[in-house]
Amino acid sequence: MKKTLTFALTALTGFSATLALAPDAHAATSIRVKALNVAAAQKNDPYRYGAAGPNAFDCSGLIYYSFKKSGKTLPRTAQSQYNKARHEDWHYRTKGDLVFIGKSSKSVTHVGIYAGYWSGKSWMWNANTGSYRGRRVVVAPINEYLGGGRKAMYGRIG
Repeated sequence: MKKTLTFALTALTGFSATLALAPDAHAATSIRVKALNVAAAQKNDPYRYGAAGPNAFDCSGLIYYSFKKSGKTLPRTAQSQYNKARHEDWHYRTKGDLVFIGKSSKSVTHVGIYAGYWSGKSWMWNANTGSYRGRRVVVAPINEYLGGGRKAMYGRIG
């Protein structure tokens, strides 16, 4: 639904114009930020393959749960979530965007929620499968999931 705004350009001319506003971009941003906060609230919950909460998660289950609690239903698997997202260049990523890990766009094997950049690293909330941070929901540097031909790809929901 488009919204419109009518305003007077100058009081002297009486000229007015109507602008068409984009669909509610604020609402989409709000959903992503809510999803990020839901994911962060799951800190230290255990990793379990195939789990989508509320007390255990796999990577795509955490994303599914976080967005559903924020008012947006997503597909259940990392690859399906990648296919649903609007793909973004890493320069334009924002908090709440999805971080997909895989060797290519057709082989996504992991997903997290972008948490921001600090301490010289980009971070994401995710359900971690590795023992180096524990098999649990953590905030971790994205570069820990790269290597072996895997790369980070970014997507936006909303």
